[in-house]
Amino acid sequence: MSELELHTLLVQGVFLVAALTVPALLFISAPYGRHARGGWGPQMDTRLAWMVMESPSVLWFLAVFFAGAHAWSLVPLLLLVLWQSHYVQRAFIFPLKIRPGGHTPVSVVAMGFMFNLVNAYVNARWVSEFGRYELSWLLDPRLWLGVGLFVLGYRINRRADAVLAALRKPGETGYKIPRGGLYELISCPNYFGELLEWTGWAIATWSVAGLSFAVFTAANLVPRALSHHKWYKQKFPEYPAGRKAVIPFLL
Repeated sequence: MSELELHTLLVQGVFLVAALTVPALLFISAPYGRHARGGWGPQMDTRLAWMVMESPSVLWFLAVFFAGAHAWSLVPLLLLVLWQSHYVQRAFIFPLKIRPGGHTPVSVVAMGFMFNLVNAYVNARWVSEFGRYELSWLLDPRLWLGVGLFVLGYRINRRADAVLAALRKPGETGYKIPRGGLYELISCPNYFGELLEWTGWAIATWSVAGLSFAVFTAANLVPRALSHHKWYKQKFPEYPAGRKAVIPFLL
């Protein structure tokens, strides 16, 4: 089997995992964050869990990317900046802003770590080796539409995380209803931002590898957003009735 054939099989595997993830998460909320509960085996500190789980998307992606024949070409480097802008934040900055004391099942961390190993490989290897991004791609509207969506999603995601981080004053515990910005329309603008980011990535790379990640992101985050939305409405009787879960005015 050639490496390109292996790459194709792994991309198909991401689509398969996405298809299995939707029904699983519609019935079972992933047991971390506000949905944390026992019965999922040993646990570890949530901040460390995020770093471990997301680190392949930074470190392994870099290793695979720079092993590619086209790694130093302009367009692949631009795409590298997009990817790393999200994952350096997600793996090494965001965890430090999480309230200390939380715990996440090791089983959840292991599953996330393994997925990120595969996902980082298939996307990095495509962008810097198997894909062909000549300088003419800089004039293609697909690239800039994708970059625009990615940047918009990134800004929405960061803003939403900042609102959540500011909800609790020092020493406070528990949850509050987030207010302001897209929180007036949806319960999970942070997830909406990520959906835009990876849809933008799929368009900018114009690749099946990128599409597989966008599909998986939706399969993972939309059911979780629905769980969050349901949780908010159950916990807060005064929760705004007009808010949707993750897509303004639609879902």
